[in-house]
Amino acid sequence: MKIIEHSRIDKLKNRMKGNADYALISPSSNLYYLTGIDPVGTGERLFFLVVSPESSPFILAPLMYKNELESIQMEFKTWEDDQNPYMLLEKEIDTKKKPVFAIEDSLPVGTFFELNRFLKGGEFKSISTLMSELRILKDNSELESIRGATAIVDRTFSEILDHKLLGMSEVEVADLITELIKKHGGEGGSFDPIVASGPNGANPHHRPTAKKIEKGELVVLDYGAKYNHYCSDITRTIGIDSLSDEAKIVYQTVLEAQENAFQKTRTGARAKDIDSEARKHIDSRGFGKYFIHRTGHGLGLDVHEPPYINSTSDTLLENNMVFTIEPGIYLPGKFGVRIEDDILISDTGKRLTKADRELMII
Repeated sequence: MKIIEHSRIDKLKNRMKGNADYALISPSSNLYYLTGIDPVGTGERLFFLVVSPESSPFILAPLMYKNELESIQMEFKTWEDDQNPYMLLEKEIDTKKKPVFAIEDSLPVGTFFELNRFLKGGEFKSISTLMSELRILKDNSELESIRGATAIVDRTFSEILDHKLLGMSEVEVADLITELIKKHGGEGGSFDPIVASGPNGANPHHRPTAKKIEKGELVVLDYGAKYNHYCSDITRTIGIDSLSDEAKIVYQTVLEAQENAFQKTRTGARAKDIDSEARKHIDSRGFGKYFIHRTGHGLGLDVHEPPYINSTSDTLLENNMVFTIEPGIYLPGKFGVRIEDDILISDTGKRLTKADRELMII
């Protein structure tokens, strides 16, 4: 286990004081953040990192993970198939004091019921706030990985433009994007690519289909890469052969809205003011009701994490926060336009994704 992960666990323990007696962290991005391990196939098998401010952390895991756990510098306890892991966990915890347990939001309901049955008298709360406070500011090693992930999506976009998309299906373009991400060093996509042509572009999270890309259409390309477990996320919208005046106007409106929002990114700015800046410009051009989602979201080990750039967030931007700015306009039955970049706060905002944002017609 790296020194950096020990430091992260120490920070979690400090934040837990007065908030939670135990953190029970199941396989997730939080587990990787704190330990550097990412166990595969745990499924229904109980696997927890147990953290308490008053004692040393340990991992409780199935015996089949013993070899993997021996590679990290942390106490671990294993259980076999003929043992009840909840009973083993109960023995490690003092339930007489009615402890507060911080657990993952994604914990299966069945696991929660079993915890509630064996850890009698305990109170359960979400660990999200505690972990978000730790993860929202990226350290240098995290930023290096995110920069690697953004460089991959930039190179991928450049190479996409070398292909004749006219006549290709959305699925074929999505497969091409996945192939290029791996070609340029990505571990894979941070999510399944969105390729939405023509009217399909009016659905922000359209799933690629067998529809062929046609002349005169806008095509929304939204994809991301993973590099050293960290995510990037980029959207570009391109034209095929020729475009209507309406499509050009909408594109320019989104481009200006994104730039206006970006110019507001600096230390101390409120997240909701960034959202407001993009929304205000789109509304001024008469397209306000067609901007139907938040302006952005944080990036890190998860492709969507705090800070969220929306109309209600009072989060103050700080150095080393990373998030997207991605306004869009979606005209039902016609097309959609979205432009997205990954932004790092370093006194002011800096674009980590650098692919050309001007309208391209290929």
